[in-house]
Amino acid sequence: MAHCFPKEGSDEAKELVEQRLRDLLQGRVGYVIGGLRRRLVAGKLSGPGRQVVRSALPYLGDNRAHMRYDEYLAAGDPIGSGVAEGACRHLVKDRIKPTGMRWAVEGARAMLQVRALSLDDQWEEFHEHRVEREQARLYTRPAA
Repeated sequence: MAHCFPKEGSDEAKELVEQRLRDLLQGRVGYVIGGLRRRLVAGKLSGPGRQVVRSALPYLGDNRAHMRYDEYLAAGDPIGSGVAEGACRHLVKDRIKPTGMRWAVEGARAMLQVRALSLDDQWEEFHEHRVEREQARLYTRPAA
């Protein structure tokens, strides 16, 4: 979207991208939205570039509440997708996708649940719960 205003690859484009990124990381989403709206109205932007900016503005507005990057960073929370992607790889791909493995959806879902329990150090609680349920199922008499 930044390349819709200055020439792509220009120093001005790079500066615009860096400044807007800094604004977003400082929690100034409203400032970024307002600046884009002003540029859209004041600039001589037409065609595809105008459409890119016009479609990005509602996205930014709709997701503004989720873009509190300053708060996330201050709390030490990740703001990129790398952590989630790494967790998916660790949880899912390493166990479900080794060479030659084939899974039905039901079996894969069950395996992922067991893997998540193990990785979250909840295996003992799960096992105790499972034993209790089995004992209740096998040894509890129905009411007469």
